[in-house]
Amino acid sequence: MGLPEDHLIPLVDEGLGNSAYLVDLGDGRALAVDACRDLRALYAAAERRGLTVAYAADTHLHADFLSGAVQLGHDQGATILASAAGNRAFDHQGLVDGDEVDLGGLTLRALATPGHTDEHLSFLLLDGRSELGVFTGGSLIVNSAARTDLLGPERTEGLARAQYRSLRRLTELPDSTAVWPTHGAGSFCSAPPGSERTSTVGAEKRANPLLAAPDEDTFVRLLTASLGSYPAYFDRLGEANRRGPGIVAGTPLPALLSVGQVRAVMADGGHVVDVRPAADYAAGHLPGSLSIPLRGQFATWLGWLLPDTAPLVFVTADGQDLSEIVWQAYKIGYERLAGRLDGGLPAWTAAGHPLTSTVFVTAARTDSRPYVDVRQESEFAAGHVPGAVNIELGALAGAAAAAPEGAIVACGHGERAMTAASLLERAGHTDVAVLDGGPADYAAAHGEQLARGTEDTRP
Repeated sequence: MGLPEDHLIPLVDEGLGNSAYLVDLGDGRALAVDACRDLRALYAAAERRGLTVAYAADTHLHADFLSGAVQLGHDQGATILASAAGNRAFDHQGLVDGDEVDLGGLTLRALATPGHTDEHLSFLLLDGRSELGVFTGGSLIVNSAARTDLLGPERTEGLARAQYRSLRRLTELPDSTAVWPTHGAGSFCSAPPGSERTSTVGAEKRANPLLAAPDEDTFVRLLTASLGSYPAYFDRLGEANRRGPGIVAGTPLPALLSVGQVRAVMADGGHVVDVRPAADYAAGHLPGSLSIPLRGQFATWLGWLLPDTAPLVFVTADGQDLSEIVWQAYKIGYERLAGRLDGGLPAWTAAGHPLTSTVFVTAARTDSRPYVDVRQESEFAAGHVPGAVNIELGALAGAAAAAPEGAIVACGHGERAMTAASLLERAGHTDVAVLDGGPADYAAAHGEQLARGTEDTRP
């Protein structure tokens, strides 16, 4: 019967850079692949089509988000399909290479494709003997392959060699076979990220530079050379997914906390996270608070910069979606959400407590301050202000002492830079300014050309 085009529904998480997939099986049932714990978009898509999720397949033990498979099993009675080698500690149908699952007209075949993780499976969707497409998870991705260093540096090369063999196996499928990866643009599991999210086997054979490698050693060298930094929480979530995330009932919204309660949480080792836009934070904020504007990348920076063991208090702006805060935190395993400041900054100042502010300037109003660029190394290398110092945001807390005093901190637009400034202020830096814009804005305002590469750019 084939798969009608509108029966494959990609569900893109722009913040994490991943795609989940909902497959309409044509009889009121659906297959979900690599769904994350935030199931709002998936449930909305299923409801629009009148679908119940009968199967929830995970290609691997995800490091960048908590799986939604256990929740789908609880809510919808979905059968969880995953690698038997993953030793998951909850009810699931463990699959090994070559196992097939009858979806009712279509068939899902497990293909062992280790590399990104040891137990990684790809799922080939078949109509009879016809290969419709393959869910490749973190194996073959558009113009690349997912990273192989998440299990530690001592495993990186061995997993890269496994990835080589897995990609070669996938390219033996017919050229017309659709490729449906999980990781894509913006994902720190990608190496490097690309712009397209789906492809075909034939297109990858023509355009993927890793597949053009003449031998395994060259493939390994190219793949491992492209590996950048990744968020600290990646080191925890694989095991959390093996154990299985807890069931969430509804959307638990943050409780309202009085000024006194917020101060008590802070005194007990908690953190205040200010989720308002960067300009609002700059105008006034609680001393010691961390700026992480609420946007698609909120979960990434929350998980990179703060521990999951300390209580969190949020400062919000009127109209911000409180459920978005909760689900972005929950999908990476951050559940110690103490609440949010009742009454916001006016309540704080009315109680006699001070605010602090951060200079936020456009490129035309900047002076000769040292320039600290907190973007990823790959972004920096592609074009940066001459003389800039590159300290990635994820590394800044540990390198704050090396950052020059009185610097202007910059990223691509200003959000990450404001986060960086809040980290520097917490570390005792004073007279920090943030660029409202990016390197191209600064270079244009100062009559400079952007430099490339990373030589002599460390503090």
